[in-house]
Amino acid sequence: PENLLLASKCKGAAVKLADFGLAIEVQGDQQAWFGFAGTPGYLSPEVLRKEAYGKPVDIWACGVILYILLVGYPPFWDEDQHKLYQQIKAGAYDFPSPEWDTVTPEAKNLINQMLTINPAKRITAHEALKHPWVCQRSTVASMMHRQETVECLKKFNARRKLKGAILTTMLATRNFSAAKSLLNKKADGVKPQTNSTKGSAGVTSPKGTLPPTAL
Repeated sequence: PENLLLASKCKGAAVKLADFGLAIEVQGDQQAWFGFAGTPGYLSPEVLRKEAYGKPVDIWACGVILYILLVGYPPFWDEDQHKLYQQIKAGAYDFPSPEWDTVTPEAKNLINQMLTINPAKRITAHEALKHPWVCQRSTVASMMHRQETVECLKKFNARRKLKGAILTTMLATRNFSAAKSLLNKKADGVKPQTNSTKGSAGVTSPKGTLPPTAL
């Protein structure tokens, strides 16, 4: 949701998808292991399995986005990232009531085709644009459903921000503790040199004690 932006503040403004910092251009049906990168909840099963991947990963991510836009929360979610990845690899999502009761079967069908585990069987972008839900939308979601979606989205976004703040605090605390520990170790390794001889003190060097400096 944080990367879905409105082009302006005007009513009916175009929705823009932002933050392509890790994106690369793929030609045709090119597939390769481009690295384990992306936002956890949007990663496709093939990425998590560390298999060669290509354009179908974008269809999967768009399926996740579509799911969120319709009901305000993601299809895959768990505080434990390992469990989240297990959900994704198993394609373990559903359309729970009451949020999905007013969503059309066509919309659910499109999501199912976009969130197909096997990338070879996943719907393509060209096919998705020709899907009945995209081409033949004769009904508009009720205002009540849209308001419920907005409220769910606000709660999900607030939880996401809270989790990010907690992780940032934990990281900062960990770094502070590590730095403090390092400083303590360095301090323990420095032993002040003293000279019991009255008068001017000598200076200890690797070669021995140098004579006092005349003032």
